[in-house]
Amino acid sequence: MDKDYDLWFPQKKQLNEKQRPPSFKEREVWWCQIGVNIGFEIFGKSDSFSRPVLVLKKYSKFTFLGAPLSTTTPKFDLHAPIEINNKKGIIRLDQIRTFDARRLQKDSLMHRVSPTQFRKIKQTLKDSL
Repeated sequence: MDKDYDLWFPQKKQLNEKQRPPSFKEREVWWCQIGVNIGFEIFGKSDSFSRPVLVLKKYSKFTFLGAPLSTTTPKFDLHAPIEINNKKGIIRLDQIRTFDARRLQKDSLMHRVSPTQFRKIKQTLKDSL
């Protein structure tokens, strides 16, 4: 698969120059510009190199621990199911990482996970560790 690092780099520079990230909370799913990554790391789709990301832990108004979402189920077990607007997907718990909040696309809050479902997701992650 060809990865367009040259197209991603100018967007990454623009993200770095953003002054204010949007306000976000734990349990929210946002469109997030995660970019083009290497190897088997999950990467963003479309021209904005974005994909939905669940905010697992808010560290500050500038950073959070997030897990990307996918519609493709991997061959391993470290994922949790999610449904947004009647569309089924998975939360890729194997791909969690710290994100800068400037990667969140303004006005792109997609979904808020219920407290019960969020506890289940966190327990799945804890069990894997």
